[in-house]
Amino acid sequence: MLLAALCCLLWSFRTSVGHFPRACASSRSLTEKECCPVWTGDGSPCGQLSGRGACQDIILSKAPLGPQYPFTGMDDREAWPSVFYNRTCQCFGNFMGFNCGNCKFGFWGPNCTEKRLLVRRNIFDLSVPEKNKFLAYLTLAKHTTSPDYVIPTGTYGQMNNGSTPMFNDINIYDLFVWMHYYVSRDTLLGGSEIWRDIDFAHEAPGFLPWHRLFLLLWEQEIQKLTGDENFTIPYWDWRDAKSCDICTDEYMGGRNPANPNLLSPASFFSSWQIICTRLEEYNSRQALCDGTPEGPLLRNPGNHDKARTPRLPSSADVEFCLSLTQYESDSMDKAANFSFRNTLEGFASPLTGIADASQSSMHNALHIYMNGTMSQVQGSANDPVFLLHHAFVDSIFEQWLRRHQPLQEVYPEANAPIGHNRESYMVPFIPLYRNGDFFISSRDLGYDYSNLQDSERDIFQDYIKPYLEQASRIWPWLIGAALVGSVLTAMLGRLTSLLCRRKSKQLHEERQPLLMEKEDYHSLLYQTHV
Repeated sequence: MLLAALCCLLWSFRTSVGHFPRACASSRSLTEKECCPVWTGDGSPCGQLSGRGACQDIILSKAPLGPQYPFTGMDDREAWPSVFYNRTCQCFGNFMGFNCGNCKFGFWGPNCTEKRLLVRRNIFDLSVPEKNKFLAYLTLAKHTTSPDYVIPTGTYGQMNNGSTPMFNDINIYDLFVWMHYYVSRDTLLGGSEIWRDIDFAHEAPGFLPWHRLFLLLWEQEIQKLTGDENFTIPYWDWRDAKSCDICTDEYMGGRNPANPNLLSPASFFSSWQIICTRLEEYNSRQALCDGTPEGPLLRNPGNHDKARTPRLPSSADVEFCLSLTQYESDSMDKAANFSFRNTLEGFASPLTGIADASQSSMHNALHIYMNGTMSQVQGSANDPVFLLHHAFVDSIFEQWLRRHQPLQEVYPEANAPIGHNRESYMVPFIPLYRNGDFFISSRDLGYDYSNLQDSERDIFQDYIKPYLEQASRIWPWLIGAALVGSVLTAMLGRLTSLLCRRKSKQLHEERQPLLMEKEDYHSLLYQTHV
């Protein structure tokens, strides 16, 4: 009842962020390849009259790509977003958004001048009202149509190069599900041919920055949807877990006693419909997911392939990941060895750092363990556990950044798989964001994690504070010693000065005749030369 009441209370708030702006889904925008919507604050494209931004040409990176994708001109996601648009809003200062109507992450206020730092917390540290509010926000997002964004239901070619737009409305939650599908879907080559070895958000360097941006945009959407400007996504700390302790009706939904693959009827997630999971069907029709409901959310945690994923990750596994000094290595894909990214993603062993195609560990282990909708890459974001899981993965990424303090140049500039170079724009986001822009501390993006703040306090308590306390105990003695030392130094200095003056006077008197003799000698020489 409390959740239902809260949903009704919030129902009047409607807004969104995501993929194709509704204002840019017309045949004119697509054929002219321009997406520069008007900012309602001043009625000008990109808020140009207010100095927020301007409509400008997109400059694409020319850095070479890795060999994993051998085609050119076969996929709308290549050189994103140039197939659809070559001019978009370029925002100035702290402004952001498809029309420069939002603030950059970490800034707030009508002119985006106020800095702020929000904290993501462990879901088990939320109070009951806070937890219920989070669940209500999820439900609200699932039942609110995005007023700002639509999803394409066909490729640019199927739209007759933009002259026949093909777009559908979608709710805010499913908008993000669709984005996760679209970024990782197979390439449609025509006929019955597809190319599976492609992913613009996984199995390569962009995995962590892409999901970092995904969570930030989702978080920002909920803040705007609900008016709760302090909302943050909670995280699930799954280290050393023996079971899915958030898989209860109190939290993310328990098991259905009549069918272990379904959620408990007592959980309101049991009524959720999933989208974008019938990959083979889309491939066979050379079609895109159009957001049509495809059945209930599936989850059967623990009844998975234990040969591939014997256990959930341990604290030791996480610590080994954090000890790896290289962000990326070798081929920069799922075969990379001793790569922090590849080990955390779960394609390399958290015991050795060596790539192992037979095992799914770390991040991947949680997806496999859930044994349902979340276990399929393209459709995994249907399960709200996805958000909590990736928030914790992002916190490990943040720990690594703080421990190793890498320069932004550490992120690969070239030769990564398609879409993963440092200056590549991330698919399918509009406005545009580069991979390298999110290879920075979360605090520079306006958020932190409660467990990392606690860790920093622990370092202070364990190492710095004892030294300060010891110094405070001996401080009076240090001051006394300094005073005595100063007095003694002054006295010795005065005595030394007196002795030096007396000695100098004696030397002067002794050496005076010799100086006179020397002068007489030089006088005789000059006389001789004359």
